[in-house]
Amino acid sequence: MGFWDALFGRSKPIRPDLDQLFALPSAAITLQAAVGFTSTGAGSVCFAAIEGGAFAQIQQEVRTLLAADSERGGAPVESSRDTYGYSWLLSRRPPDDLPALVGDLHAVNTSLQDSGFGPHLLCSLVAFHDAELRRLALVYLYKRGTFYPFAPLPGTRRDNPLELQVKAVLKEDLRIEQDLSRWFPLWGAPGL
Repeated sequence: MGFWDALFGRSKPIRPDLDQLFALPSAAITLQAAVGFTSTGAGSVCFAAIEGGAFAQIQQEVRTLLAADSERGGAPVESSRDTYGYSWLLSRRPPDDLPALVGDLHAVNTSLQDSGFGPHLLCSLVAFHDAELRRLALVYLYKRGTFYPFAPLPGTRRDNPLELQVKAVLKEDLRIEQDLSRWFPLWGAPGL
């Protein structure tokens, strides 16, 4: 950070560290032991879609990569667009194969980043549920390099006490986003 940045209160953005995703399987063990949530086997990547042949080509390459892996036991990737115009790629794995799901999410993020589309990546999420079928997602914010829990309730409400409990439980396992205003709700996110 330079003198002028310090003077005007600017800071350098945190560089994404996609390898943070590989901490999810061990965090899932902690989550299950402490709060009773287990993986559903669903995970997705959200990005701002842009028009153009290069972007369409990399999207197709990512789908082909994950589809080829589906022949070895995974599931085909599903793509969708939400009401805000963001694109989602959803991967499903057996609930007990979280490392493979994390590998899928890492591959999608890495492919987009390495092709120059990193600025369009928004987040990745892995879905969990408990015995009462309450839903929870661990969300990785690409531009912040941090995670946060999102626990939707019916309608457009959140289970804030559960989110704060998960934050406390996983603080040693994941780099948790400390700015709660960045814990964006992901209503209707694929896989959640």
